[in-house]
Amino acid sequence: MTRGTARLLPALLVVAVLSACASDEPKLLNLKKTGAGPDEFAVVPYKPLQQPQDYASLPEPTPGAGNLVDPTPKADAIAALGGRPTVARGVPAADAGLVSHASRYGVDGAIRTRLAAEDLEWRRRKSPRLLERLFSVTTYYRAYRRMALDQHAELERFRAAGVWTPAAPPERK
Repeated sequence: MTRGTARLLPALLVVAVLSACASDEPKLLNLKKTGAGPDEFAVVPYKPLQQPQDYASLPEPTPGAGNLVDPTPKADAIAALGGRPTVARGVPAADAGLVSHASRYGVDGAIRTRLAAEDLEWRRRKSPRLLERLFSVTTYYRAYRRMALDQHAELERFRAAGVWTPAAPPERK
């Protein structure tokens, strides 16, 4: 054994012993909260306080309502990207004509509830078979197969009618 190898062998042995003491899971990759301390990702700063122009114009305090200094991350992100966050719910003026035309025959206020109930009933009638239930196989596509649009047939129908179709569905496999 040469003199250089004799010096290198103890150093390699020390490195091997120390590396065996390391933990299997590095702590830097663990993003879960492990202690009782604060969660850095849950801290959202409040907006700075501002003095109103006129105290009489302030809205009446409502229990449970939002505060002017409460964080509004979605609206802030929209404003930072150059958009205009909507303060009040409603239809923007640019879309008023579209909404009035679409609702010319009336609007069902409970449409979501009614559709959810009808869909639940439809899926109950098209319930999964025994083996599908045992192996947790989704029956969504089988239940709605007759309602699905055949995109290739529609493409051919549009092309036969002379409609320009710049985009086509992916080819069948």
